[in-house]
Amino acid sequence: PISRTPTPGSTQVRASLLIGMAKIEKFVDAINGVIKGGGGVFQMVVSDAPNGKFVIDLKNGRGSAYVGEEPNADVTITIAESDLEAMQKKQLDPMQAFTSGKLKVKGNMMLLLKLQSLLGALE
Repeated sequence: PISRTPTPGSTQVRASLLIGMAKIEKFVDAINGVIKGGGGVFQMVVSDAPNGKFVIDLKNGRGSAYVGEEPNADVTITIAESDLEAMQKKQLDPMQAFTSGKLKVKGNMMLLLKLQSLLGALE
């Protein structure tokens, strides 16, 4: 019988790796574009997760992300874990989450739009 499971070195595995690398390169290019275009510092708060705070810094140096807090963030985004997961799975539209109060934003809304376009590059 013919095996349908890709083996290391098979054409399917190489094609899969090339597609994965293309997505990574697209995301890195998007990050670099946002940083060069005056990105911001985003404080993310997952309201119902213990220590659910992390920072995406697209303003300083080459950009970074880390667990913790940044009191001088340009934008603070607060959302419950289940709503964040629903947005990641495209079961909850970000604009709908915002208008219904599930997604709370403080700070520069224009920078938030830059972050949204960056996250769109992950698709």
